[in-house]
Amino acid sequence: MSILVLQISPRQRLRASSSLGGDTQSVRLTDEYAYALSPDGLALEAQGQCAASLLPKADTVVAVLSDADVSWHRITLPKAPAARLRAALVGVMEEAILEDIEHAHLAIAPDASPGQPSWVAAIDRAWLRAELAALEQAHVFVDRVVPSAWPDDPPCGHFAETSVREGGGAQGISLTWSHLDGVACLRLHGGLARAVVPVPAPHGTRWSATPGAAAAAEQWLGTTVNVMPPAQRLLQAARTLWNLRQFELARRNRGTRALRDAWRQFLRPSWRPVRVGLAALVVAQVLGLNLWAWRQKAAIDAKTEAAFALVKTSFPRVNENSVRMAPMDTMQREVDALRLQAGRPADSDFEPMLQAAASAWPGDMPPVDSIRFEPGKLTLTSSGWREPQFEQFRSRLRPAGWLAEQGSDGRVSVTRLRTGALR
Repeated sequence: MSILVLQISPRQRLRASSSLGGDTQSVRLTDEYAYALSPDGLALEAQGQCAASLLPKADTVVAVLSDADVSWHRITLPKAPAARLRAALVGVMEEAILEDIEHAHLAIAPDASPGQPSWVAAIDRAWLRAELAALEQAHVFVDRVVPSAWPDDPPCGHFAETSVREGGGAQGISLTWSHLDGVACLRLHGGLARAVVPVPAPHGTRWSATPGAAAAAEQWLGTTVNVMPPAQRLLQAARTLWNLRQFELARRNRGTRALRDAWRQFLRPSWRPVRVGLAALVVAQVLGLNLWAWRQKAAIDAKTEAAFALVKTSFPRVNENSVRMAPMDTMQREVDALRLQAGRPADSDFEPMLQAAASAWPGDMPPVDSIRFEPGKLTLTSSGWREPQFEQFRSRLRPAGWLAEQGSDGRVSVTRLRTGALR
């Protein structure tokens, strides 16, 4: 899984030469980003510096903050639910941070436990949010934000060049000292660095320096250092367990990100046989469905033609178009016409309906008071209907294909059951 690690430039701070009425910090965001691209987080594949819109694409994007942009505070982590943890941290750290605590973004250590001592990182929230928003506008979505250095044991010291000053040499070199009690950013010029870094250094201390600062670092230490280019330090920072995107800056679209990661993984060359197999399976399914649909259509067409042929044979006078447009109505008309020619009444005529009602009439019911006939419907009026009598009447009619419905004022209507309604 490829990883893009980019360096966010240090936050611009108020200089002594700034106007008294100016802002406390510059709002200028990073124009270009130094980056390192790795296929696995260990090996360096590419490096450079460019605008956000020109950054290479990767499966995971990690942003690294400068050493001086993160302050570290050792506290006892309060016991509070996740939804109220930040408010609890604000209450504990209100006096520890010089700036307004409400303007600070807080992040706890990855292995923190409630009620136990833990490190908390503090960053200027407005500045960090603006940097992340600028990257997102360029379609660079940062998955993790990590520090360049963090409290560590055994200690680690890293030397790097700073802005060029008169005199050169050690005056332009800074030391980031990460140890068990925190992180200190020191300039080699002066005696503060000598006072902070113990002599001799603790056992196991790791020393590194950028290529331009290696000579000055070795002269200052009196020993050799590991030369670490900025790109290698970016990869080293990306391997930390720290993630400063917590609380209000945490990623909200984890589901979308997971789907995007899965899609990118699926598009990798190692998955090409799977993609080819799936494509072949889809093509086979489409061809199979088309073949099956063609055979079904052929079978339906054959049955339809057979039905049309049967109708034409049974009723030679019917029009073929009428049969195709309304076969049931056409056959019913022909059957009715043949029945009339033979002198036989239809099921919806008065005589068959009256005969069916008479055969099903309950024996304990009086004769009907009145009879009303409409084509296909016979209405009988009789007083004294009771529920058992009507159920008996309806149950006798139904097997023969008749439907009885009870109305008001002793009216009972008899109609022919529709095709398919008989159970």
